Amino acid sequence: MSKVSINHIHMNYHSLKTWTKALKDINFEVAEGEFLTIVGPSGCGKSTLLNVIAGLLNPSSGDIYIDNEKLTSVSTKMGYMFQRDQLFEWLTVWDNIVLGLKIQHKPINDYREKITGLLNDYGLWDFRFHYPDELSGGMRQKVALIRTLALNPEVLLLDEPFSALDYQTRLNISDEIFRIIKKEGKTAIMVTHDISEAISMSNRVIVLSSRPATINKIFNIEFLHVHDSPLKCREEPEFRIYFNDIWKELNS
Repeated sequence: MSKVSINHIHMNYHSLKTWTKALKDINFEVAEGEFLTIVGPSGCGKSTLLNVIAGLLNPSSGDIYIDNEKLTSVSTKMGYMFQRDQLFEWLTVWDNIVLGLKIQHKPINDYREKITGLLNDYGLWDFRFHYPDELSGGMRQKVALIRTLALNPEVLLLDEPFSALDYQTRLNISDEIFRIIKKEGKTAIMVTHDISEAISMSNRVIVLSSRPATINKIFNIEFLHVHDSPLKCREEPEFRIYFNDIWKELNS
């Protein structure tokens, strides 16, 4: 597990005629093993911030640290789950999962036991030779997560990871993926538009302002009864209070 520090991040986009401020002085830390979610108005820069944390975008100013080491490029300590599963339809589940290892020229045999364990633990071993179009949407997302976990990152970055799924599947798979992340002991930073999803899965929720995005407020999410299921958290009386407070903050 790793600690991530986001220090005074500013991000400006430049064109031939003008420039646009996307992020303005963003500061926060993510503790080891924490699940932190970022919400904000559409177009405020949530995904931009996640891409900066991932090292995919260079900020105009400011620094990202992971385990007190300054991030200067994409870090092998970080894994990224995108909005869509990005599986290759002509590859089997197994071949999709080991693709990242092949790209990084890592010996697959060194990771075979871990991948086998992940597939067994999360109900996909019998589907290892299936193709993506033979899987449900939720199963595809689990394959995408296992592909990310195969590289053994310490921090998972999730960009609207359930947005392509229907509502029922979204609820069920968010429960499963939450448990996987916790069982594997990963630090997680997620971006979502779904307030309920943010509250039920997170230790903290950061609310960004409209562009240029600044941090409006950070909510510490604590329930009287501790659950290992986001669905169960939605039944707690504190859930409605958090929802209303975050909704008001988003619309203030």
